[in-house]
Amino acid sequence: MINKKVQGVEEALQDIHNDVTIMLGGFGLCGIPENSIAQLVKKGVSGLTCISNNAGVDDFGLGLLLQKRQIKKMISSYVGENAEFERQMLSGELEVKLTTQGTLAEKCRAAQAGIPAFFTPAGYGTEVAEGKEAREFNGKMHILEHAYKADFAIVKAWKGDEAGNLIFKGTSKNFNAVMAGAAKITIAEVEELVPAGTLDPNFIHVPGIFVQRIFQGEKYEKRIEQRTTRKRN
Repeated sequence: MINKKVQGVEEALQDIHNDVTIMLGGFGLCGIPENSIAQLVKKGVSGLTCISNNAGVDDFGLGLLLQKRQIKKMISSYVGENAEFERQMLSGELEVKLTTQGTLAEKCRAAQAGIPAFFTPAGYGTEVAEGKEAREFNGKMHILEHAYKADFAIVKAWKGDEAGNLIFKGTSKNFNAVMAGAAKITIAEVEELVPAGTLDPNFIHVPGIFVQRIFQGEKYEKRIEQRTTRKRN
């Protein structure tokens, strides 16, 4: 029986060192690998290149790594609600490569599928296309985008089994699903870890073949990035 379970976050991230490239699932604060980010802060690794939709908020998510100056480069789709991210980018302390959100997702998915590059119309005619090959398909111009190359992908799932099969809950699926298997090593942290064969195959979102290590996380805060309510009548 295949068993990819490790004892905890320390063992799962033990070989992550300085100057590596890491994909991190999540969208804002939704579905982020909270335990793994906390462990990266604790380890004190630096010079990281992080591929993520954004960098959380100032005091949570990837914002914690930014506070400690552990990230040297962010590859993301927007600055979001993180004032420190914005400050470091504008001051030149942090290298930032902004990528359109759909292209960001597809660059992850292409890496997951073993596709080295693809053509997309997104960004043609803008500064995004500078230095990139352009070709016409069906009367429309496209630019060539290369799949990401990452050392580690860290994703967060609702449930998983010891064989690495993953199930996401609601919108927390976001970038997690396309980042699993898109790096040399994929680490999955889950809220509930069950024996292999327990999960219904019809409801598995990511098969275990894409995951090398899996562990059960603990004490999830699951913060809400923006809470919007309406006034009572």
